[in-house]
This record gives sequence, structure tokens and C-alpha cells, in this order.
Amino acid sequence: MTISTQTLLVNGKNFTINADPNMPVLWALRDIIGLSGTKFGCGSGLCGACTIHVDGAPMRGCLTSLKQVVGKQVTTIEGVEAAQLRAKWAEYNVPQCGYCQAGQIMSAAALLATTPTPTDGQIDEAMAGNICRCGTYPRIKAAIKAAATENAEA
Repeated sequence: MTISTQTLLVNGKNFTINADPNMPVLWALRDIIGLSGTKFGCGSGLCGACTIHVDGAPMRGCLTSLKQVVGKQVTTIEGVEAAQLRAKWAEYNVPQCGYCQAGQIMSAAALLATTPTPTDGQIDEAMAGNICRCGTYPRIKAAIKAAATENAEA
């Protein structure tokens, strides 16, 4: 393991850390920087609980190394602009246990940023990598559609 000093741009702020460049960014965010909103789920990039944005694109924090994000903008659930989406999440009673919600919202926010009025198929495709053990998929889709509709009307 090689420890080196790296500067990360997270939620618009620079953080200088000493860590192995191969460390998953998830652990740097949670254990070094102290942003615990991004969750560890499976560690294999399959569940989506660790979804972050890197230069606006959704990525799995458990599979993305520090060296892959140096010089790029990392956005976590703590820094994402998704107030309207969060409001729809609450209005449609999406959260159950809540564990997957940060990753779900990050994937949905990335979708709406690139596709303001997504079709059902586009929503399904964008959200396919996010697992909800509570099975709130119909409510997740309804909340995304409602946020898109409200955005379109604004």
C-alpha cells in the first residue's frame, strides 16, 4: 500500500488527504472526509447504495478509486442539488428503511440533469443499477416522473 497526498474536490470544496490512491473513494468520503451520506452496500458496484457523481455522471463509489477522481468534481448526496426530487421522494412515500435512498436520489438526479422529461424506459434504464430491498420501485418511478413534470412546468 502506497500512501500519498491527494486533493479531492468534493461538493465544491477542496480536501487534502493522505491515502492510498487505489482506495475506493467511498471510504475516503466516509472515513477520512466525514461525509457519511454515501452508503456501503455490496462492495461490488451492484446495489447502487454508494452512487456519487463524478463530473456529473453517476458512478459507484465502492469501485471508483481516489486516483480516478483527482482533478474531477465529486458530488455526494450532501452536495447534490435535488431539493425538488427530495420533496417528491417524501410526497410519494418512497423511503422505507432508507438505506438505498442516497444512491437512488443520486441516480435519479443524474437522469433528470441529462434527460429533463424521461420516458418510463429511460427511468427504468437509469435506475436499473439501484436495488431497493423494500421494493418501493413503483413509488421511486412515480416520484421521478412527478419531479420531471414539475420541472417542465416551471
